[in-house]
Amino acid sequence: MRTFVAAPVLAFTCALAVIGCGNKERSKPQPKRLQAFCGAASKPALEECAAAFEKKTGIGVDLQLGGSGAMLSALKMSGRGDLYIPGSHDYMLMAERDGIVNPGTSKIIAYLVPAILVQPGNPKNIKALEDLAKPGTTVGIGNPQAVCVGLYAVEILDNAGLLDSVGKNVVVHVESCDKTAALLSLKKVDAIIGWSVFSKWNPEGIEAVMLDPNRLPRLAYIPAGVCKTAKNNNEAERFIDYLASKDGQAIFAKWGYLATEEEARKFAPKAKIGGEYQLPPTYKPMSDKKP
Repeated sequence: MRTFVAAPVLAFTCALAVIGCGNKERSKPQPKRLQAFCGAASKPALEECAAAFEKKTGIGVDLQLGGSGAMLSALKMSGRGDLYIPGSHDYMLMAERDGIVNPGTSKIIAYLVPAILVQPGNPKNIKALEDLAKPGTTVGIGNPQAVCVGLYAVEILDNAGLLDSVGKNVVVHVESCDKTAALLSLKKVDAIIGWSVFSKWNPEGIEAVMLDPNRLPRLAYIPAGVCKTAKNNNEAERFIDYLASKDGQAIFAKWGYLATEEEARKFAPKAKIGGEYQLPPTYKPMSDKKP
């Protein structure tokens, strides 16, 4: 009889122990995770930085990557997000004006230099912007209405008086920086106007042709700011600080990004840095074209 009674008592005791352990597990604070909406201009460096930051701090960073305009729209629509890291100053200004990013939280992470990117060996012998207007040359750009590098491409052509002549050879718009670079890797076009770092992303498939410094009206930089919807403000600021730190900058440098204004100005001493460019009212989108 004693054995018969002890069995259910023992089982009950074990059950309480299991429940207690479960409650302890549930009571442990869960590792915090940040949600970052990012322009794809910094894709490879950000992915590596996010992994290194999590390893160092235990704070995870979930990266949503795409066109800077699309990411800004996603922030507005979702009403959530801790960080906004667009590919240029233009979109950070929009985010601050729209009340998406807290003013004063933005920091410069890295600088970008526009360039012409071509197929390996430059088979079309493209050396200047005018060469993009040659008959039979196919050109791709990011959608200037949603992708920062596409906006810079239109600005560069507009500034050089080549928007119409080169525009006739633009056969495709794409929706992000990484997809702009992929046009060359996939051999969809002869050339793109993009960031010089694209050649670092895929050295075997993309070659950079640097532009005449006088043909560059603006240089770009990648900013990072804390969103007003951030649930983890301190952790978001820590990630931005990490990106701007020696360790973060080493990762960006590895991928060809420039850390200082001085480095960027070597490619265009007289160019503006930051600011905004508005598409001409007469500009006609070519986003319906397919590669």
